[in-house]
Amino acid sequence: MSQTERIILGSEELFLIAGIKSVTMDDIARHLGMSKKTIYQFFKDKNELVIALVQKKLKEDEEQMNDIINRSGNVIEEMINMMKCSEEIFSRINPIVIHELQKFHPEAWKQFQEFKNKVITQKMEQLLTKGITQGYIRPQIDVKIIARMHVNMVEMGFNNAIFPLAEFNTWKVQQQFLEHFNYGICTLKGYKLLNQYKNIIEE
Repeated sequence: MSQTERIILGSEELFLIAGIKSVTMDDIARHLGMSKKTIYQFFKDKNELVIALVQKKLKEDEEQMNDIINRSGNVIEEMINMMKCSEEIFSRINPIVIHELQKFHPEAWKQFQEFKNKVITQKMEQLLTKGITQGYIRPQIDVKIIARMHVNMVEMGFNNAIFPLAEFNTWKVQQQFLEHFNYGICTLKGYKLLNQYKNIIEE
């Protein structure tokens, strides 16, 4: 592992637990057992480090999505696997990270938004189109509209004005969104298969 990769990984470990704003370069240096001067040889400031971390995470997220798509036998299995993947991600992220990224690191937030609007939306459109072909997703839906609705619905779950962190568990909010979305787009055939994967016995 290179020094750059080590610094990015170390900062990620701290950011996910404590958020971005409260973590200083001194904290990162102490966590990694290196001098702050060494970190500044690779990153001029914390903002540049945050941007590098976001780029790393977006690349990993795309690779993970591609892996799920490639190993899923059908669209319903793909949806279930995406949901499990989301649960794993949200369970280890301090929700404040999203708010701080948007407020204090506009360049990193811009890259996240571009990734959301291009990569994630495109993959969602492909999933919906494939699901219609397989007979699991209702052909009446407008793929482009529903894909954009879903992607932005996930982001809304992190809106502290709508779902205050003191009142709502971030993963539970996302879980409710995903359940509502998944069942809402399915045909009867898709609904039954979704229940099978979720081990729900129909009366």
